[in-house]
Amino acid sequence: MPLPLDTRKKPADVEIHVTSGAGMDITWADGHQSHYDFPYLRDLCPCALCDEERRKDAALSGPGAAPLGPVLPMYKPKAKAKSAVAVGSYAIQIHFSDGHSTGIYSYDYLRTICPCEACKLEFRSTPQ
Repeated sequence: MPLPLDTRKKPADVEIHVTSGAGMDITWADGHQSHYDFPYLRDLCPCALCDEERRKDAALSGPGAAPLGPVLPMYKPKAKAKSAVAVGSYAIQIHFSDGHSTGIYSYDYLRTICPCEACKLEFRSTPQ
C-alpha cells in the first residue's frame, strides 16, 4: 500500500528566476514560502555523483578531522542557473553554469532542504 503524500511537500506555486538569477521561490500547499538561491541548490544537488561526494567528505571529515579542501582555496564562481525545466509534476531539473544538469530536485526534497529554521527543525532534525 503506497504511503499517503505529505501535503506540506506539495507546491501551490513555483517561480524560477533564471534570467535575473534571483533563485527559486515556492509557495507550498500549507502556505509556507521557501526561497532557494541557485548556489545553495547546486551545493545540495541530489544526483548520485554529488551525493557520493558529500558522503565521502562527511566520512573523511569525521570528529576531530582536519577540514577538507585546499589550504589556499581557488576562486570558484557562484553557480548560476542557465535553464530549468519541470520533470512531470513532481520535480525540477536545473542546468547550471558549471555544466552540471543531472540533479532532479523533487518537491519532497526541496521542502526537506528549505533553508528556513522552521523547516530545518521540522524536516531535518534527528529524533531523540
